[in-house]
Amino acid sequence: MITLDEAKNYLRVDYEEDDKLILSLLDTAKCLVKDVGRMDEERFTRFEDTTRTAVLFALGYLYENRSNPDYHGLTMSLRSILFAQREGII
Repeated sequence: MITLDEAKNYLRVDYEEDDKLILSLLDTAKCLVKDVGRMDEERFTRFEDTTRTAVLFALGYLYENRSNPDYHGLTMSLRSILFAQREGII
């Protein structure tokens, strides 16, 4: 859904030293969005615009706050973004 180049552009990263970290955080962000959104792969792709926004938000948060993240705050923000798409809501 989101390539490394897209992720680096979103994060405004121009160097290659963090590529492995960014890919790892991108996988984590996708898993978080699926978990918070109570989504399987089909539902995740069906709401691509919203899930893409949520993944980029999570990626940015995890990258910028990698030394001291507030996972509760991140989860609450993702719930807000994904509210209408969460399984069991609609």
